[in-house]
Amino acid sequence: MALTIAELAHAGGVGVETVRFYQRKGLLPDPRPGRKMRSAGIRHYGAGDVRTLRFIRGAQGAGFTLAEIAELLALDSGTDRPRVRALANARLEMIDAQIAALKQARKALRRLTKECAHGEAGPCPIIAAFEAG
Repeated sequence: MALTIAELAHAGGVGVETVRFYQRKGLLPDPRPGRKMRSAGIRHYGAGDVRTLRFIRGAQGAGFTLAEIAELLALDSGTDRPRVRALANARLEMIDAQIAALKQARKALRRLTKECAHGEAGPCPIIAAFEAG
């Protein structure tokens, strides 16, 4: 399988610039031009590159940072399950903290919208709360 960068991007559900960004970050290899098409400068990618690109997208969807994804990619071929579990558990803790913060924000906004609905005169409690910082 020999894919161009556009075909790789399409297979991974991203844009070409995203593929280039991942290459600059060292998450995807920057292949050398293929021998048959060297004069055109076309670079070729394979099934392993599609798999890596999909892995990156999936890990991002789970909230992993690019640095963590790089580490996961390095661990992918190894058997260091404890380290992978540690990364996943750390990510879970961060997600739980974000959920708690979002729940708190939702609670505050619900309270403010109720206060705003109970009066027509004076400053809006929602605006006032945001101005107070």
